[in-house]
Amino acid sequence: MEAAICTLVTQFKMHAGSEGSSSTLSKDEFHKLVATQLPNYVKNASDPGAIDQLMGSLDENNDGELTFSEFWQLIGKLASKQGGFTQ
Repeated sequence: MEAAICTLVTQFKMHAGSEGSSSTLSKDEFHKLVATQLPNYVKNASDPGAIDQLMGSLDENNDGELTFSEFWQLIGKLASKQGGFTQ
């Protein structure tokens, strides 16, 4: 599990900061991360409209960027679905 956490943090940091803040994901950074790292887990990962909608559902403070905590919600949802823990 430690390797998985390290990978998640590394991927977040690698994608964050190419535009604006190095501690958040912009819309474009989030789209690139999802398209390259989660293409089989996120439906319509190549559809910008679907990614915008997904980002909006995760962006708790509506600032147009995702913090790691906001991004982590997606990881939790995907892991729960993969494990069959969703209702």
